[in-house]
Amino acid sequence: QVQLVESGGGVVQPGESLTLSCAASGRLSVTIAMGWYRQAPGKRRDSVASITVEGITKYVDSVKGRFTISRDNAKNMMYLQMNSLKPEDTAVYYCYAESDLGNRDWGQGTPVTVSS
Repeated sequence: QVQLVESGGGVVQPGESLTLSCAASGRLSVTIAMGWYRQAPGKRRDSVASITVEGITKYVDSVKGRFTISRDNAKNMMYLQMNSLKPEDTAVYYCYAESDLGNRDWGQGTPVTVSS
């Protein structure tokens, strides 16, 4: 099992930037991918971005060109750099780690509010 702790959420204005961090610990040797989901009020949890151990990244269309996912394997950290934030990016952001068996562990979430 992998333990995950997100941080970095907050309240920003449209157009501003924010960087989320996810600290991972535990059985990381079987982790094949990590990523971020988000859940807006009253909506389902949707994928935002993911990154494999090889460094292959994927993004949902709505954040392409604005968000960047990255990992620092030496520090067991994952990041989500979010630029040009929009009100529709408002959500609770969750990080996850996926094992070679397809199991996912989740963090507790960090809230992001984009409002003028």
